Amino acid sequence: MLELKGIKAGYGKIQALHGVDVQVPQGEIVALIGANGAGKTTVLNTISGLIKPGVGELSYLGQSLVGLAPHQIVKLGISHVPEGRRIFGDFSVAENIEMGAFLRTDKVGIIKDKEYCFELFPILKERHKQRAGTLSGGEQQMLAICRALLARPKLLLLDEPSLGLAPLVIRQIFDMITRINLENRTTIFLIEQNAHLALKTAHHAYVLESGLITLAGPAQDLLGDPNIQKAYLGISD
Repeated sequence: MLELKGIKAGYGKIQALHGVDVQVPQGEIVALIGANGAGKTTVLNTISGLIKPGVGELSYLGQSLVGLAPHQIVKLGISHVPEGRRIFGDFSVAENIEMGAFLRTDKVGIIKDKEYCFELFPILKERHKQRAGTLSGGEQQMLAICRALLARPKLLLLDEPSLGLAPLVIRQIFDMITRINLENRTTIFLIEQNAHLALKTAHHAYVLESGLITLAGPAQDLLGDPNIQKAYLGISD
């Protein structure tokens, strides 16, 4: 569904990615793990059109994404939940969710999708009139996911959904990520520092180190890899 070949990208003169190759098969959850500063967020920003790759190929369902504006990429069926949520704090919960449907005109479908979000995260229905900026961190993460879902994505990009959240909330959000994948067959590309949880959730996974993919394979295989256990899971011999 999504393929990156030899992607080099960065910020000005600073190159963060040095030739990244990644494949995200349709209908699966694929995780990208790595330490802080490895370039994980840069990968997602490149896919979303926020950064233009200097070198390499980037295709989605056989179509090149290189040179497309972010709104054009959203229209193709890719939604991005950024690190730090980035909700509209002065808007209500309902207004934030509706922002995700900005490019849609099917009013009945939008209402249906809002109700699905409220089913996934009932607390958002309870607080739909509340200012989004007053929500807890976990509730804001739920809101950011719902906003992305209102675009009806075929591919959902998630950047550090567990960041700064309590363990119970993290578990709830990852349960919903799995549910979204299973119920809607939404393909998910997950960037996550919690390597153990990411590998337990994903079908396939990649390890990114200093802008290069150093390991890839079925997530369960990586979960059992001694090098991964030592480097990312805190398990040693």
